[in-house]
Amino acid sequence: MAEKYGPWAVIAGGSEGVGASFAHQLAEAGINLVLIARKPEPLAETAAAVRARGVEVLTVQVDLLDPEALSAIREVTDGLEVGLLIFNAGANSYGHEFVTGDLSRVRGVIDLNITAQLALTHHFGALMASRGRGGIMLVGSLAGYLGQAEISVYSAVKAFSRVFAEGLWLEMRERGVDVLELVLGVTRTPAMERAGLAFDLPGLNVAEPDDVAREGLAHLADGPVWVAGGNLAAAEKRSEFPRAELALAAHEATRKLLPAR
Repeated sequence: MAEKYGPWAVIAGGSEGVGASFAHQLAEAGINLVLIARKPEPLAETAAAVRARGVEVLTVQVDLLDPEALSAIREVTDGLEVGLLIFNAGANSYGHEFVTGDLSRVRGVIDLNITAQLALTHHFGALMASRGRGGIMLVGSLAGYLGQAEISVYSAVKAFSRVFAEGLWLEMRERGVDVLELVLGVTRTPAMERAGLAFDLPGLNVAEPDDVAREGLAHLADGPVWVAGGNLAAAEKRSEFPRAELALAAHEATRKLLPAR
């Protein structure tokens, strides 16, 4: 793996959950890491734990919504040969009925999941294309397969990410760069636990961060899209027509999963 995707990997959203799992598993493969996250404490803790595996680890503590975020990242990475970019920073930061919601918060969801993702992919992707090797993984969501109430914008940006990955895969495959959209379902991450998700619902398929990270890395060359955690049937179901009954069913399932307001 290090020959194709090393010697350095950049993980945006690399301080906890799936991002931290990626960091540990890449360190086991001998790849040095640049971890990007907003919160300094978990970022420092993960960096120290991964560094103990014998690789170099650099950190960038930055909010990707900051217009100067890419400049801050480049201050650390411009002297490094980055062979892998994992964009894992696209959590849903705002859920609300659209027309009564705060439009500035909605823009934040768009800017994190689209604007920041495009900026990092454009920068590191161009460098990989010039070298003729590398990998780009965009961590997506099953939410992007069907619109849902109160997370309509989040669902939409995740749909964007998947379609973008498909087009980018076509462009980069001739350059020797692998592109993968890794689609996650419900995953037991600290962010989801803080949101109060009901992981114990009967029949709910809950994935673990280490498992989906391992699956994603194993299938990095199998783009453009890989649905992780045993959720392929759900993704296929959500792609069917007509859409109204599917949307209503997904809405009811989401209401059970999320804490009552």
